[in-house]
Amino acid sequence: MTALTLKPAGVATLRVDAIVVGIAKGAKGPVAAPGSEAVDTAFDGKLAAVLETLGASGGESEVTKLPAQGGLKAPVVIAVGLGPVPDKDETYGAETLRRAAGAAARALSGVKKAAFALPVESVEDIEAIAEGALLGAYAFTAYQGGERNAKKGEGPKQPLGEVVLVGAKPRDKAHKRAAERAIALAEEVNRARDLVNTPPNDLTPESFAAVATAAGKENGIKVQVLDEKALAKGGYGGILGVGQGSANPPRLVKLAYTHPDAQKTLALVGKGITYDSGGISLKPAGHNETMKCDMSGAAAVFATVVAAARLGLPVNITGWLALAENMPSGTATRPGDVLRMYSGKTVEVLNTDAEGRLVLADALTRASEENPDAIVDVATLTGAMVLALGNRTFGIMSNDDAFRTSLHEIAEEAGEASWPMPLPADLRKGMDSPTADIANMGERMGGGLVAGLFLKEFVGEGITWAHLDIAGPAFHEGAPYGYTPKGGTGSSVRTLVRLAERTAAGDLG
Repeated sequence: MTALTLKPAGVATLRVDAIVVGIAKGAKGPVAAPGSEAVDTAFDGKLAAVLETLGASGGESEVTKLPAQGGLKAPVVIAVGLGPVPDKDETYGAETLRRAAGAAARALSGVKKAAFALPVESVEDIEAIAEGALLGAYAFTAYQGGERNAKKGEGPKQPLGEVVLVGAKPRDKAHKRAAERAIALAEEVNRARDLVNTPPNDLTPESFAAVATAAGKENGIKVQVLDEKALAKGGYGGILGVGQGSANPPRLVKLAYTHPDAQKTLALVGKGITYDSGGISLKPAGHNETMKCDMSGAAAVFATVVAAARLGLPVNITGWLALAENMPSGTATRPGDVLRMYSGKTVEVLNTDAEGRLVLADALTRASEENPDAIVDVATLTGAMVLALGNRTFGIMSNDDAFRTSLHEIAEEAGEASWPMPLPADLRKGMDSPTADIANMGERMGGGLVAGLFLKEFVGEGITWAHLDIAGPAFHEGAPYGYTPKGGTGSSVRTLVRLAERTAAGDLG
């Protein structure tokens, strides 16, 4: 993990490998942003002009490298775009700073130490820059290079080694707290990313449960793991039905973080399909290659519980990881089979590739038994949600409009794109089954909403609940941007941690 240190001022004399400054898009060309004064002086007040000559415009997350001049100790200057110059009496937004810091950190791969002299007007700016830099510096290299190549120095570039955040005071309590929160949050988002990126032959339900157990011991979190025998004894027909076609049996993991001053309890439920072939309803060629990411919801829930424990939030949080591998075999669930769920309801399985809702249904029922103040489930659930909202935005559904609105606002605060979605009652009829209480498929149109309605059936009466469908943003297949890498993104972790903080403060929504 990239280290973070705070430095009040004096960027010109810092012995670092690079200095990062901001540049904005002005009416007549690029403009040097606050924080870059010392660097601009080293360029005789012509930093913006030099950058414009090199083709820089100040556009958001645009990165321009140039050799340092004047009295700067660092050999390189990195100018990162911040977008349009803010209007009078306004400042750069947290997400703008977060993305700029992330883009700069990515550009500094292989560098040992860099100073970030971006605009700092508040404690929130310090946290945003720190968070963006630490998230942008992420790299998943566990399976690259090999020991022999590493000895030859031929392995992959390592992430930026240390971020020196200029404009932040290490002895200021608020600045220190902001940095500590950014470190904890970034490390846990990156933990989720690592899990999502881990190949499915190494991340099975059993090994995922082992990772959660180890992290629980390290962070004072109680962990309970139900193996296939315990699941069968407990009647978890949904989780067992999805996992019965695999040689790697399913697990249900409960993570319980408690705080002596807590007044509220949150339950978080994560879909953890460690690999999704579609089962007997096999996915077509071209749709299987990234299905190691189908446990992103469980990774997000796991990371959130650990983050809450590290931050010592005065709220009780229970995380439920519904883990299974969906494979076709002679023992796999068939289309037409009927499963008896943990709730006692029966489900006719019309499509074995609609498996996420089956494991979540069991976990939602189990979570409801503890009567939490709210339940939020997180899942890479439907391709329909990607069609509706694209690759960067997750959908929010809820049985409570005010809670749905609150979650949307919280996601925006955290810097994650989301959109509130409805649960139209008329779509429920499409899941009527002549054989069972409900089918796991309904109308094709509005499929993401149908999945939400299915899950709603398994939430305890009177419990506030929301469903986050992160199928789009959980796994990024394109070129990296801002602080978002290629591969696992850790989607929804920042939103869930912010929800936990708001709940601890008595503002559940």
